[in-house]
Amino acid sequence: MSELHNLSVKALATLLHTKEVSAVEVATRFLARMGGNPHNAFLDIDSEVTLAQARASDAKLADGTAGPMEGVPVAHKDVFVTRDFATTAGSKILSGYRSPFDATVVQRLRTAGMVTLGKLNCDEFAMGSANENSAYGPVQNPWDMARVPGGSSGGSAAAVAAGLAPAATGTDTGGSIRQPASFCGITGIKPTYGRASRYGMIAYASSLDQAGPMARTAEDCALMLSAMCGGDIDRDSTSLEMPTEDFAASLNNSLEGLRIGIPKEFFGEGLHADVRTAVDGALREYEKLGAKLVPISLPRTELSIPVYYIIAPAEASSNLSRFDGVKFGHRAKDYTDLVDMYKKTRAEGFGGEVKRRIMTGAYVLSHGYYDAYYLQAQKIRRMIADDFQNAFKECDVIAGPVAPCVAWRFGENANDPVADYLADIFTLPASLAGLPGMSVPAGFGAGGMPVGLQLIANYFKEAQLLNAAHRLQQATDFHLQKPAGV
Repeated sequence: MSELHNLSVKALATLLHTKEVSAVEVATRFLARMGGNPHNAFLDIDSEVTLAQARASDAKLADGTAGPMEGVPVAHKDVFVTRDFATTAGSKILSGYRSPFDATVVQRLRTAGMVTLGKLNCDEFAMGSANENSAYGPVQNPWDMARVPGGSSGGSAAAVAAGLAPAATGTDTGGSIRQPASFCGITGIKPTYGRASRYGMIAYASSLDQAGPMARTAEDCALMLSAMCGGDIDRDSTSLEMPTEDFAASLNNSLEGLRIGIPKEFFGEGLHADVRTAVDGALREYEKLGAKLVPISLPRTELSIPVYYIIAPAEASSNLSRFDGVKFGHRAKDYTDLVDMYKKTRAEGFGGEVKRRIMTGAYVLSHGYYDAYYLQAQKIRRMIADDFQNAFKECDVIAGPVAPCVAWRFGENANDPVADYLADIFTLPASLAGLPGMSVPAGFGAGGMPVGLQLIANYFKEAQLLNAAHRLQQATDFHLQKPAGV
């Protein structure tokens, strides 16, 4: 089938279970598309490993022991450690590193039957909003090769949008699933903090990092999320002991009477007109589906940027201290003593943005500044979470733009890192609060670039989010539109 690469996870799973295609046939098709590494989306590919997994899936499909997504390909963001593929987190300091174990998310998707295509490019240690910070070169947006795909899960979003993989894993610390999903015209969801295990996910900011699926449709994300989530407390102390949930079970529920909160702070100065037009169009579709739009306020939205860029770098400065050239990863060749080895290794191995955030984090945690910066940021973080709880007294789901603009051109913000930080203003609040959020294709803006609608729900309401996203996708065709040549 020549169009295998355009099929959804659900469609591929159906074909595989009915034996209309084999897992090897599907894997071979995607491996052929990945040849030459279009868009610089992949950092490691091993066709032998992929085909071996596909053959194992075919055996399970034949003997009746297949998982729900047996034989369906998936690619993993390069911050998830894997035994069969190198893991670099997009950094030179981990060049060529091989993990002795698989991350829990990787292992659970394999248990569900998914076949690994390879590891995906990302901003170094997931630090960035454009995928321009990877040590291995930027990923190109399939809709316009001169534009960024968003970050940090830009490789994941680009691979799905370009038909190089039907689905991918991503991580979201401050919007790194939702923003690239929006920029590349696909669907992505960040679950409630703690829903998916962080074991084997290289940490950036431990109180914020969360894994999630990225695919073309909400239905595909629901299937993957059901497999990814579940307690893992023995290996991840932040994991929540929640029962497994079938997130696809309620996808077709009616939206009649659903209250959708519209935060006034998400529609003010700074939101580009083309993005607002697309978002407003999606909201009108919800009204046609029976939902009611309710004006709400999230008054501390603007504070989310300074709060995030204090807390996240503070945690990063601690987490990244393990990359010192002693036990694993890059080590400087010429040094005089241990301290000199530390300095040269980290200077050579880390990129500019990672160094910037480590230094910022060390500063705000230093004596005399901890109370003035870090402690105050944590207090405001609590207030931001309270703002959401007050809003959810008036609505069921919150909707708005994912980002103020469509994907920008490479180099536009090269001399102004703060400009990248400001692009996260609408995604950061939900991350700081630990709430589930997602991006759903909502139309197109300037230059024909995709625009995503952000949906946010209360804790553990992922099924409600996915239901709202799925019903919108049944009523529109934005998620079906593809870049030229795909």
